[in-house]
Amino acid sequence: MQTQTQPASIADASKTLIKIQHLAKRYGTVQALSDFSLEIPRGSIFGLIGPNGSGKTTLLRILAALISPTSGQVSIDGEDVTRSPASIQRKLGYMPDFFGVYPDLTVSEYLEFYAGIHGIARNGQQRIINDLLELVDLSPQRDVFVETLSRGMKQRLCLARALVHDPELLLLDEPASGLDPRVRVELRELLKSLQSLGKTIVISSHILPEIAEICSNLAIIQGGRLIASGDSDELMRTYQLHPGRPLTIRITDAGRVSETLDLLNAMSTIGNATSSEERLIHADFSGKDDELHDVLATLISHMIPVEEFSARRDGNQLEEVFTNATEGSSQS
Repeated sequence: MQTQTQPASIADASKTLIKIQHLAKRYGTVQALSDFSLEIPRGSIFGLIGPNGSGKTTLLRILAALISPTSGQVSIDGEDVTRSPASIQRKLGYMPDFFGVYPDLTVSEYLEFYAGIHGIARNGQQRIINDLLELVDLSPQRDVFVETLSRGMKQRLCLARALVHDPELLLLDEPASGLDPRVRVELRELLKSLQSLGKTIVISSHILPEIAEICSNLAIIQGGRLIASGDSDELMRTYQLHPGRPLTIRITDAGRVSETLDLLNAMSTIGNATSSEERLIHADFSGKDDELHDVLATLISHMIPVEEFSARRDGNQLEEVFTNATEGSSQS
C-alpha cells in the first residue's frame, strides 16, 4: 500500500510561521523599512540583529499588529496581520523594550490585570499566575510592588506578562538590554525552555554575543533593509568564515582523556581537541547542530563517561559576519 506525501508547497508552508513579503514602512520622510522580505521557521529562536535605528522595533510592532505597514504583506500562521489584528494578537506575546509604570500594583496584581485583558476567567487566573511566577522564578516576589523590582526582575515579569495567554509566538524587543551577565544567562536558559515547549521566539537585539548564544537563525538588518538571513553556520559560510565554535567536554574518568582526544580528533567536524585540565577537554566544532549530536553519540557508544557537553556560538565571529555583511551598505 502506497502512502501519499504532502505537496512540497504545503510541507514548506507548515514549517514557516511568519512570512514577510516586500514590507515597507514610512514615518513622514523617514523610511523605516524598505522592500523587506523574510520567512521565520516555526519553533525557532530567531534573531533580528542590527544597530539602533535599523528598523528592528518597527518590524516587531508590525508583527505584533500594533502598527500597519505602508505597503507589503505580513502573515502569521497563514493569517494576514493587517486584516486580522485581534486574531493575530491572541497568538502572540509582545515584550517591548520598555516596561511602563505601574507604581500601585503588586507583581500578582500586575499579571491579574493582563490576564483580565486577555479574557481569562477570574477563577482560572491564580493557577496560571502561580505557574508563570514559578517559570520566571518570581514566586517569592508575588506580593512585592512592581516599582521596587530590579531591572532583571522587571524583565522576567514582562516576559511572564507576554506568556499569560499561552501564545504560540513571542516577540522580544531587546530583552537583555541593561541586564548584568548573570541575569542574561538566566534569561537565555528560560528562553530555551520556552522553545522546548513549542514556542517560536523572535528576538531583536544589537548585543551580538547574546544572539550568538541562543539563536539558531538570524536576520541582519541595516537602514531598514534585510542584508542577509539564514542559520548561523550558513551565514558564516556565506561570508567566508570558519563556522567553528568552542566545544567543552568534561568526563568523570581522568584515565579516559587520551582515548577521548583520539576519538574527537578523528572526526571531520572536530579540530584542535586538547585537554587543559585533568578531565576537561576543549575543541573546535565546525558542523551543524544535528552533527553535534553525532559527536556526543560517538562518545557514548565508546562508553566515554561524559559529565558535561556544550558547544557555544562565538559572539566575536558573529560580529565579523555582521561587519562583512553590512560592508558597503548605507544606513538611514
